Amino acid sequence: MEAYALGPARRGRRRTWAVGSLLSWAAIFLFISAFLVRVPSSVGHLVRLPRAFRLTKDSVKIVGSTSFPVKVYVMLHQKSPHVLCVTQQLRNAELIDPSFQWYGPKGKVVSGNRTAQITSTGSLVFQNFEESMSGIYTCFLEYKPTVEEIVKRLQLKYAIYAYREPHYYYQFTARYHAAPCNSIYNISFEKKLLQILSKLLLDLSCEISLLKSECHHVKMQRAGLQNELFFAFSVSSLDTEKGPKPCTDHNCEPSKRLFKAKNLIERFFNQQVEILGRRAEQLPQIYYIEGTLQMVWINRCFPGYGMNIQQHPKCPECCVICSPGSYNPRDGIHCLQCNSSLVYGAKTCL
Repeated sequence: MEAYALGPARRGRRRTWAVGSLLSWAAIFLFISAFLVRVPSSVGHLVRLPRAFRLTKDSVKIVGSTSFPVKVYVMLHQKSPHVLCVTQQLRNAELIDPSFQWYGPKGKVVSGNRTAQITSTGSLVFQNFEESMSGIYTCFLEYKPTVEEIVKRLQLKYAIYAYREPHYYYQFTARYHAAPCNSIYNISFEKKLLQILSKLLLDLSCEISLLKSECHHVKMQRAGLQNELFFAFSVSSLDTEKGPKPCTDHNCEPSKRLFKAKNLIERFFNQQVEILGRRAEQLPQIYYIEGTLQMVWINRCFPGYGMNIQQHPKCPECCVICSPGSYNPRDGIHCLQCNSSLVYGAKTCL
């Protein structure tokens, strides 16, 4: 698991704990619910994007080599760059009577089907790249440098890999002063808090998942023994087609939606501190402890995919399909070695 720390571990000053009445406990729910009207619908943009987003835009045309297979990366279910059946030296040269034949993992590639096309100049283009299309592709090129010369023949190999965006998400932790640990109020508060956070992120097609909710007794230096709720939850992006609204512009990218979600959650907890600081009456029984919100950014790959900067230096932050001889059974970030695995994208070692 790869995680990037995004916030300092600063613990703010603690308030003296006091047991409030049932009305005080209910008041904090009203305060949290009322906060929703103060939060704008969107904030900011994510500056750091996975490098994978720019692969097919920057590498629209890829040339071959007679010395080694050239690696090509195609995002799953997307159109591929143009894979040219020429070397860099021949790219701008005149070729007399050229002919091109492409062969892939399933035999000869025939132009005009739904998934692959061979252009008039011999370029191979995939329209909707699937996992099963990953593998070694060979182009046989025949041409004459001039009319008088004999036919020359070249064999160019390409290793074409499917890749997909990492399954990245934020993981948050926060702490609350709590009712006694055996109190049903803590359970009710946990459910209410998750409902409000889910509603807060509704328009961003992001999902809140509770990872941990535990009540512990904490001894304070001057305030004695306190009851505290330890929350841990994750925020991940849903597929845009599964969201409540259709999403069609560039702001639909999962990384941008997650960054907006992070800003909303930070503001949500910060405003709890501000509003509680202005209270003149007794503190409620359950309230957020200032400075305890922390978050990390986590990258993971889907089963059958992994990151490998040594094997794929041109796609270091991509989740690339596992090559034969490797597999990924779960949402880790690396393909594991498995000599008996003979297919691309293996999820088990057989």
